[in-house]
Amino acid sequence: MEPKMKRILLTMAIVLLASSVAAITILGPGRQQPAPKSQDSAAAASQTETKGDAKPDTKAETKSDRKTEGQSEISGTSPKQEPAQAVPASAAAAPTAKPADSPASSAAVKYSVRPPLSAPIRPDSIGSLDPAKHRFRIDFAPTSAGIERIVFSEFWLNAQDRIAAERNAAAVAGGSMAEVPPLPPIESRYQLQSEGKLAGFSVPLLAMHSIIVDGVRVDLFSKAWVQPQPGEFVAIIDDAQGQAVLRVRRAYSIVADAGGGFDLRMEQGVENLSSIPRQVQIIHYAPSDLARSPDEMMDIRRLKFGYLLSTRRDPAQVSVLSNDAMLERADVVKSVEAGRFDVWPNEQQRAEEHNLSWFGATNRYFALALHALAGGEGGATSSRSIAPLVEVVRAQLGSPAARDPSGAPSLFAIVQSPLTDVQPGTTADFSVGVFAGPLDRRLLDATPPYSLLEMIGLIAYSLGGCCAWCTFAWLADILVEFLGILHTYVVFDWGIAIIVLVMVVRLLLHPISKKSQVQMQRISKGMAALKPELDALKARYGDDPKRMQQEQFRLYREKNINPVGCLGGFLPTFLQMPVWMALYAVLYLAFELRQQPAFFGVFQIFGGWQFLGDLSAQDRFIPLPFSVNLFLFTLSSINIIPLLMGVVFYVQQKYMAPPTAQLSPEQAQQQKMMRIMTVVMFPLMLYVAPSGLTLYIMTSTLIGIWESKMVRRQVEEEERNPRPVKTSKAQDALGRIYQKAMERAQEKQQRSKTFKGRG
Repeated sequence: MEPKMKRILLTMAIVLLASSVAAITILGPGRQQPAPKSQDSAAAASQTETKGDAKPDTKAETKSDRKTEGQSEISGTSPKQEPAQAVPASAAAAPTAKPADSPASSAAVKYSVRPPLSAPIRPDSIGSLDPAKHRFRIDFAPTSAGIERIVFSEFWLNAQDRIAAERNAAAVAGGSMAEVPPLPPIESRYQLQSEGKLAGFSVPLLAMHSIIVDGVRVDLFSKAWVQPQPGEFVAIIDDAQGQAVLRVRRAYSIVADAGGGFDLRMEQGVENLSSIPRQVQIIHYAPSDLARSPDEMMDIRRLKFGYLLSTRRDPAQVSVLSNDAMLERADVVKSVEAGRFDVWPNEQQRAEEHNLSWFGATNRYFALALHALAGGEGGATSSRSIAPLVEVVRAQLGSPAARDPSGAPSLFAIVQSPLTDVQPGTTADFSVGVFAGPLDRRLLDATPPYSLLEMIGLIAYSLGGCCAWCTFAWLADILVEFLGILHTYVVFDWGIAIIVLVMVVRLLLHPISKKSQVQMQRISKGMAALKPELDALKARYGDDPKRMQQEQFRLYREKNINPVGCLGGFLPTFLQMPVWMALYAVLYLAFELRQQPAFFGVFQIFGGWQFLGDLSAQDRFIPLPFSVNLFLFTLSSINIIPLLMGVVFYVQQKYMAPPTAQLSPEQAQQQKMMRIMTVVMFPLMLYVAPSGLTLYIMTSTLIGIWESKMVRRQVEEEERNPRPVKTSKAQDALGRIYQKAMERAQEKQQRSKTFKGRG
């Protein structure tokens, strides 16, 4: 090749290289301008989705998976999560700062984010799966300084795996290494991880979203983070001239001596590396949707808040409240769909100057929550407020989670800090505590820092929705405490504790139940004996309804019979309904009963039989190899206790019901239909209910049959040796009420006939 041609090609290469450098500088990571998704972006999304489904067994596998994913991650930008997509437009900045994508702010100053130079990369997991050492292992995501998943060391997805793990641990502790049963795989352990996708991407737990620097938003959802050591992430923010202006650091550490081992300290700091003051705000993802089990009957995921009153009402700022600060997930979804993104504070909370102390997302048994660092290092009591970190909490909807049986959109929460001044050479601290653990009353009510922050408010024994008012949460709290006392100090088994609870409730209601049953028996027999005389009155005064009514009441008074007294027979059932509803909530939501077997696990001895292996789930007498989605529930096993309960109901109605007066054919048909509804529909509605609840109802019904038999024997004895029956004032009052009601109905009917006759 000629020298002239070589010089031309060399000049063109230099120009092309310079143009590329200029384009990267102008359209680099700090620019907030949306760009079309490239093939690399699509690859990153695919890798992210694959990562969310994969569950590596070892730390080495986790590191390898992350390395593969990191090679295809979008360089220096968030995964196309602009404010209009990933967060509401108002969430991109505080009211005093313009959004980063507005023309005025984006044209003023440009920032870019990069990893620190020569930063080492170390293993990215902390904790372990050894229950003797840690409560969980935390695997971190390769981007955004977030948590990929929290894998618990002692909690499992179902009772079978829990039993297998306990047998494995017992065999290892006993030294019989030749007969050690296998430990269930890591996929069988309970995990907390992000659900669903946002803008097509999986969002790690507590991932960093962005930082606002002097009114300009810079994306932090990128691979610009490095890990100098496990659990620590660092990123550098440069200005348009390439000068470092801020150093953003986030570090996770397990606080082993606090929170029962379920607590994390999430240190967050923004250091000003420049020579001028900076105003910053950080935005990151907050606790959002947690996983929902496929066999759950209802979605009871919630967002819960603990707050402090204003300094005017609580100058010491020590009383943390939470009773009126709970949001049902369905309500939050509706609010976001209506364009209302703020979930904290609302108008009332803002007007009353409430200060946020903790904020968490819960599912049936677990919670992930941000909380103040009260009672932190050395036990020193610090502020109970997280106002320095959280100024506002906003919600955003994503795509449905693959594991969510309802198909509802995923819910993401985002927290934004207040506008903070950072002087040169200083660091703004946004550190916060993180609770990742079970909704266990014993843990949250007695363990610092949760006890100091009243984080017991994370627990709510309420079924939510239309059943929220009828759950009787106050009664559920009493039942949990009482069952816990029976289990811990008396019978040492949850199934037997439930049976003892039945006996206590029936004993308390026995006086009312006995009186009402005696009254029903007497009234039923009395009405049957009066039928010939009532028929004679009907034949005599059939044309004069008012006189007929008067004569009927005269006859009732002479025979000491109150026709409406039989309503008292339903009183014991009505009084037990609150207990049933509260017990339903306890058995469905109380972590203490999660995966607890009945009768000391005797049925599990027979080859791991699942029958009554979990009182918080259906009894699974015969597990089926398939599942059928029926209208009321999904059939996956033959449950024997609801079927036995139907048989018991049939026996009670057929042989123990008090005798009644002769009924008309229509009345007899109606009564027959009611019996069928009770015998068939009640067991169907409770077919997949917690087996502890069906055990309670069936035991209560059996005791009721025995009680009815004893009452009937007593009534027969009194008939053989009759005593004068005194009419109580209550019976007289009921009779008068009934008489007046009948008279008003008769007068109304007579006026209607008169009006029609005139027409």
